[in-house]
Amino acid sequence: MYPDLTSTPKHYTLFEDIQGLLIASAQAALGIHLLRAAGLVTGGTAGLALILSYVTGWNFSLVFFVINIPFYGFAYWARGLTFCLKSLGTVTLVSTMAEALKPLLQIGHVHPGAAAALFGISAGVGLLGLFRHSGSLGGVSIVAVILQDKFGFKAGWTQLIHDLTLFSVAIFLLPADRVAWSLLGALILNAVIAFNHRRDWYIVT
Repeated sequence: MYPDLTSTPKHYTLFEDIQGLLIASAQAALGIHLLRAAGLVTGGTAGLALILSYVTGWNFSLVFFVINIPFYGFAYWARGLTFCLKSLGTVTLVSTMAEALKPLLQIGHVHPGAAAALFGISAGVGLLGLFRHSGSLGGVSIVAVILQDKFGFKAGWTQLIHDLTLFSVAIFLLPADRVAWSLLGALILNAVIAFNHRRDWYIVT
């Protein structure tokens, strides 16, 4: 029996929002942790933060948090205070969780192909959860979900375009095999979002 989408929408309660955002943030943080363990990158501001952390030695979580700050103004302008605050909260959660996983989940060896695939699935599902609860991972994901809402251009394709640009830069900074495996992870992540993120399948509040 399918749900009646024509009935009065039922919004998430505060508890439902909090648990949904926590779970989704944990999935995204786990995906990023797997990427770091294999020396891979991804797209979006997370990918930019990873590249900067590899090249400069700066702390990923701090860089990821800082470079997302300019996008919160755009989030507020386009979708209001709730989306802005949830995006700020989820970026903070993912930054904190990704840092906490370093001593708690130490990975001695992981094949880059496995890390890429598992990242794409875990982070992709995490992003779906964030979008469903009106959150995001900041940066490009904010722009992507707004473009889908306003113009119907799928969020996954927006992120893929940005990712290809970022990888074009990464090829000059990182080993070619790591960039190739990273691209696989990004393709899987964006496919998960492109095939599954539909506003008409659920109510986003």
